[in-house]
Amino acid sequence: MDFLRVVLVVLLGAVVSGLLTFLEIPFLKNHQFKQYIREDGPSSHQKKAGTPTMGGLAMIAALVIVTFAMVGISKISILMLVVTLLLGGIGFMDDYIKVAAKHNLGLTAKQKLALQLLLGIALGVYIRFFTDLGTAVYIPFYGKQVNFGALYIPFVAFVLVAMANSVNLTDGLDGLCSGVTAIVAFFFALMGLKLGQASPTSFSAALCGVCLGFLVFNKNPAKLFMGDTGSMALGSAVAVITIVMKMEFFLLIAGFIYVMESLSVIIQVISFQTRGKRIFRMSPIHHHFELGGMSEKNVVFMFWGVTLVCSLLAYAIFLLRA
Repeated sequence: MDFLRVVLVVLLGAVVSGLLTFLEIPFLKNHQFKQYIREDGPSSHQKKAGTPTMGGLAMIAALVIVTFAMVGISKISILMLVVTLLLGGIGFMDDYIKVAAKHNLGLTAKQKLALQLLLGIALGVYIRFFTDLGTAVYIPFYGKQVNFGALYIPFVAFVLVAMANSVNLTDGLDGLCSGVTAIVAFFFALMGLKLGQASPTSFSAALCGVCLGFLVFNKNPAKLFMGDTGSMALGSAVAVITIVMKMEFFLLIAGFIYVMESLSVIIQVISFQTRGKRIFRMSPIHHHFELGGMSEKNVVFMFWGVTLVCSLLAYAIFLLRA
């Protein structure tokens, strides 16, 4: 596995994703799979109502194709793909209910959380008892792996659930989630290349390419949205990549935007419930900047830039590991 192959996988992922997304748009329009904008969101977003959603289906299909074509069949690659498909399936159920019911409500929060937790626990059990990946996790700055033992299964479940929901929250502006995830995925491809882990490297590169191909149509003004189908699939893909690489804690650095999106919601809810006051103009935090006067495009570019800087920082920390 070398850098040239990583680039090749990225390019193939972009081409396949772009082509499938192009073909998917008229299909979604013909079947009335349209986005219903939440009433309590920014008023400027109401003009997006009617934009085709569930574009994540093309992303998932592209990832499957590129995985079989370039990543190869191995226990690890199949594991990463299955987890991505299952979480994407939860997102699909949520999207389909929204579309069928013609409103912006899908699965309840408790239903989604229960399904995500069930899958996260199953993943932790499978890795601990049915693979040779072990239960150790690499800790940045400390420079060594720490064996989590019995805590490993709940830890894996937490990482998977947290990422699925954090990426879902990040998917609030045109091109934001797909762009951020493309950068993060490429970072982990470089990390996997350095570690000599072929399957996670290729899968990360494929994920990066898939996001870039989708971004062609998802950039502002978006011709379609990925929906929960896409965001949950992307979140689970990034999570399972780090889990098999044993580099979960690097998500706190490279995936800083994901972390801030989730924290902004948590802080906002706690503050409003305990003090009756809001910290942010609106959460997730990308809406805070929008309501502060920044254009949607500029907020997206700023978040892309932050992700690039954080990914470079994470890679520098990784290279300096003991």
